[in-house]
Amino acid sequence: MHIHRLEKIWLMFGIAMLIAFLAVVGVGAFAMGMQPPGDHRHSVDPETVDQVAPFNQPGLRKIGENEYEATMLAFAFGYAPEKMEIPLGATVHFQITSKDVVHGFQIPGTNINMMVVPGEVNHLTYKFDKAGNFLVLCNEYCGVAHEMMMTTLIVK
Repeated sequence: MHIHRLEKIWLMFGIAMLIAFLAVVGVGAFAMGMQPPGDHRHSVDPETVDQVAPFNQPGLRKIGENEYEATMLAFAFGYAPEKMEIPLGATVHFQITSKDVVHGFQIPGTNINMMVVPGEVNHLTYKFDKAGNFLVLCNEYCGVAHEMMMTTLIVK
């Protein structure tokens, strides 16, 4: 089979670009210490999650000066707790999990956006610098009443 000279050049160029791309991605991943998740220290049994601390008492608790931990539980078409009041300027460490199916946890207007998987505990930190009511929405389809799944964070 005869391959034209120009085709050979383009073929070699494409292979060289592929090798360069894989080398850059590989070196970047190892240099930055990226690795797949190992042990799942942040997991919980979804069937008994509402009986295990801290998810047996979801809500906001103070852990430092102007620093809070918000423990939330997602379930079919709702979140526990239904509402939370957060002081203005507070740093909130969210921890959230689901007890049934995959849910979403998004606060529009912020960079808070998580996929809530049953049995996996998600962690996210956010500082609330603006007062107001923040709507928390489920952005993963979770069933027939998905559009009704929301809660409110009140920052004052």
